[in-house]
Formats: sequence, C-alpha cells, structure tokens
Amino acid sequence: MLERKGIDYRRVDLLPALHKPILRALGFKAVTVPALKLDGERVQGSRAIARKLDEVRPEPPLFPSGATRRAAVEEAERWGDEVLQPAARRVSWWLLRRDRSTIGTFLEGTRIGIPHGLAVRTAAPIVWTSARINRASDESARADLAALPEMLDRIDGWIDAEVIGGPEPNAADYQIATSVRLLLCLDDLAPAIRDRPAGEMAMRVAPEYPGHVPPIAPPEFLEPLRRGAQPPQAATAESPKA
Repeated sequence: MLERKGIDYRRVDLLPALHKPILRALGFKAVTVPALKLDGERVQGSRAIARKLDEVRPEPPLFPSGATRRAAVEEAERWGDEVLQPAARRVSWWLLRRDRSTIGTFLEGTRIGIPHGLAVRTAAPIVWTSARINRASDESARADLAALPEMLDRIDGWIDAEVIGGPEPNAADYQIATSVRLLLCLDDLAPAIRDRPAGEMAMRVAPEYPGHVPPIAPPEFLEPLRRGAQPPQAATAESPKA
C-alpha cells in the first residue's frame, strides 16, 4: 500500500513472537504488526494503516468513493483480516512446526538485525511459541483446511462481483491477496489454489513473496481441499457490484 501511494519508507522486520516487547519499547500501544510510524503518528494494523494512508495521500485511493461499493470493500477487507488471515497463519505455523527445514526461505530479503543463518539455527523456540500464540494445532488445522474451499469460493465470488481483483487494487485486495499468497507458499495447498481467480489475484498483487514449505500434511487433512479443488460452477458473493 505504501508503494501504491508512492510513499518512501524504511522497512524493519521483526522476528515472530519477539516482536511484541520490541513494539512496546518503540512506543506502540499494541503488539500487533504491521506497525507504521508516519509523520510522527504510530498506526498499527493493516486496516487502520489503509485508512491513514488515504487520509494523508488520497490518490490513488484504497477505497472507492461510492457508499455501496466502499461498504462492499470494507466488508471484504474485514473478513480478510478477521477470518482468512488467522487461518492462513495457523495452517502455516502448523506445517512449520511439523517441519521447519525450509524456514530460512521465509527470511529471504528480510532485515532482522541478525545473520539469517543464526536465526535459522535458533528457530525452534520461535516456531513453537508462534504456533502456540496462533493456536496452531492438529485440531485447528483440520478445521481450517476443511473451511478453506468455502473461503476460496467467497474470494472468487468477490472477484466476480468486482469488489476485488480489478485493475486498481483496493484495501481489500491487499488484505486478502497477501494471505492467499502465503497459502501458495505451502506445497500441500498451492495446487488447489493457484489456478483459481483467488490464486491469480494473489500472484498479481504480491508476485514476490518469500517462503516455501514442502508437502508434509497428512493426506486425510487435505481431503476436503481436494474435494473442493474443482472450480466452482456458480461462485456467489454477498457484496453487490455497484
């Protein structure tokens, strides 16, 4: 979103779990990321940041001007933040807890303040803590994977309704596409996602996204996703086109 607005920024990456005390030390009120300091003001959370960016630099807009279309984008953005993103995080940490051998691939291009090799060698407690914080368990993974086909149908429906996926990305595009892009880093899930409208949108919005996890999920966990891998015949969305 910063790049879309043409706002120069300095990026700082924080290791999972360890980010909480660092954010406090930097004067942020909450312990969530992304966290942005803009014109002396601290803003946290992608939804709050999107609104702040539209306030300080209205063009190009992250939200449409019409009330009906804006409401549709805001609903998709909210769902992406509150439903899709936690599920993507839980499944990712669940898989990394099962096999962290490729965790170093997620560090490509990051600026974490310590050598990447050292971060990889000391990753075990971070993975365990992050999985626990995100409540990434066998039970949650089974539930998230069972729900994923319906989530993808919902995203495809919003694309069909032109709420997201248009030539000018909006706040909901950035909120949803990045979580889908994370899921595309997981070999167990990518085949069922990449050729759908949701997967194609994710690749357009976030073409460069580090990380790779090989296929390690138990086959029975993936069965609902395989059953739902066929393109939906009539994906629907709750939000109108206009």
